[in-house]
Amino acid sequence: MGQFPSKGLLSCGFRKAIAKSGLQPAVATLGPADLPPEPNSTVDWSDNAQFGDHIWFETSGSGDFCYVGEQYCIQKSVSRKKCAGCKISVHTMCMQQLEKINFRCKPSFREAGSRAVRESNVVRHHWVHRRRQPGKCRQCGKGFQQKFSFHSKEIIAISCSWCKQAYHNKVTCFMLQQIEECCSLGAHAAVIIPPTWIIRVRRTQSSLKSSKKKKRTSLKCNKSSKKGSEVNGRWKPFLVKPLISQLMKPLLVFVNPKSGGNQGAKIIQSFMWSLNPRQVFDLTKGGPREGLELYAKVPNLRILACGGDGTVGWILSVLDELKLRPQPPVGILPLGTGNDLARTLNWGGGYTDEPLTKILSHVEDGNIVQLDRWNLNVEANLELPIDVFNNYFSLGFDAHVTLGFHESREANPEKFNSRFRNKMFYAGAAFSDFLSGSSKDLAKHIRVVCDGTDLTAKVQDLKLQCLLFLNIPRYCAGTVPWGHPGDHQEFEPQRHDDGCIEVIGFTMTSLATLQVGGHGERLHQCKEVTLTTYKSIPMQVDGEPCKLAPSIIHINLRNQADMVQKTKRRVSMPHLNSQQPLPEKLQIRVNRVSMAAYEALHYDKDQLKEASTPLGIITVPGDSDLETCRLFIEGLHEDLDQEQQRLDQNLTPGLCWLSSASCRSS
Repeated sequence: MGQFPSKGLLSCGFRKAIAKSGLQPAVATLGPADLPPEPNSTVDWSDNAQFGDHIWFETSGSGDFCYVGEQYCIQKSVSRKKCAGCKISVHTMCMQQLEKINFRCKPSFREAGSRAVRESNVVRHHWVHRRRQPGKCRQCGKGFQQKFSFHSKEIIAISCSWCKQAYHNKVTCFMLQQIEECCSLGAHAAVIIPPTWIIRVRRTQSSLKSSKKKKRTSLKCNKSSKKGSEVNGRWKPFLVKPLISQLMKPLLVFVNPKSGGNQGAKIIQSFMWSLNPRQVFDLTKGGPREGLELYAKVPNLRILACGGDGTVGWILSVLDELKLRPQPPVGILPLGTGNDLARTLNWGGGYTDEPLTKILSHVEDGNIVQLDRWNLNVEANLELPIDVFNNYFSLGFDAHVTLGFHESREANPEKFNSRFRNKMFYAGAAFSDFLSGSSKDLAKHIRVVCDGTDLTAKVQDLKLQCLLFLNIPRYCAGTVPWGHPGDHQEFEPQRHDDGCIEVIGFTMTSLATLQVGGHGERLHQCKEVTLTTYKSIPMQVDGEPCKLAPSIIHINLRNQADMVQKTKRRVSMPHLNSQQPLPEKLQIRVNRVSMAAYEALHYDKDQLKEASTPLGIITVPGDSDLETCRLFIEGLHEDLDQEQQRLDQNLTPGLCWLSSASCRSS
């Protein structure tokens, strides 16, 4: 049989069946007086959360057709919204029309009294009609795109927004019995928190009355039950009841949208599509505490912190306060600049549009390592902005420059809205401080004692202008200030889990050579430090600057945090136990393709390659990451031969980067 007609009885039956798929067993019946809820742009954790509610965000994609179809579409306006959970698009004025076709988003929780879930903890497919679909049909193995179908509004595919399986909209590929089949949750089932684990509990009248009697309920306010929970007099309508399995590694994702420009907001939407939206948290909506408390009892839990090193430190500090045992290990998706902790744990210096499916695999397969964390105890004066550090604590020249940047950004935030401008300001501020000699007398105003050894005289003899207490190998956006001591037997190799901290000093010359592979003056490796300052000196703690009055600062080991270290790329053959070294150089062929060709052929890598234009071949170091490769690619236009130059296709600011993986991702 051919494709289903848009208004036929068979198509209508499929629409109704798909609309109910995965939702009917647990959905509550709405009364006639119930009004349609306001469109949500975030996950609703309140008592009023709607089952199967969509999570809308603005979209301007030209290929996003209104999901309700021409029969129900009431305004073909330009304004459209897209759901982060199931990736359907509708006109803003057509959102209420989804109720008429009874289509809801994939369920992210279940009701406490759901009989179906009590009997079985399975998840049903959440089938969605698609007018455009990448990849190939799971049944017949053929691609979905048809000739001249770029602007076609015909439904060509049916896909599940949980497992991402997709089928042609034909009875030969997708059969009616598949609608009620159980869903495996797809390739990342081990990290997805199933909706059957998350229970929404209705607040009973008895609990409402008892909540008013604080004295009589004070002994019960920290307990959870099937009737919900109250913590410090605050009702929590959601509970999590996991199924214990050694195969599961449930993941919580915390995203700081302020990091990395607009990357954070886009990443939130992508993770809500790949996972359960209720395991993805926006840190600007109350921080990480609520999510960590809710999922505290989930076994084998892992955390992904999407942001800068400050975001990671924030999450680790809340984990300290909650005293979770065992503490969930934390992986990092680096956003913004710097990201020295992320570099240390092999996550790289920034997010470079790597497919999220790869990131989820890295978090699931990553090794658990320990990270030393250090206390900063200040006597007699104002406290530092942070009393614990994970990366470094420094004072002197570098902190003075960072403090100037911080104060200028607070005063004029509109002038610091790009990475390039920020770097230019840093360079200018550093040069200005160098000329003024603001930190040249640092050694005269401090006393440093490491494990009982007084280093003050050495600091003064070397005329150091910056003092760094370093916990990890990386500093200042990837430099290695400790270097590689090699034959220096007085020092041990630097580690982030050995309970020792490296003390390093810098002159202006050694600071300048950091960016070209230089290192500072190695002073000591110790377990405790007592630092005394005799005047107000700029300091910074993991990048947070301040100016501290004369003080006595004690540094000692606080604890060790579990972190997820990204495993490096496999370089050994499957049948060999010994690893083969990476090649010194790699040659990569680079082609360019138009956006029109990509939109028409992205489902077929071979055809996409045929439609592309060769740019050339780049030669990069064998251990290069994607960010490094892009720098080489951007330089290709300078080396194009005459034949390529005649094409007049120079790289433009609107260039989009593709890889073999991104050609197949959804």
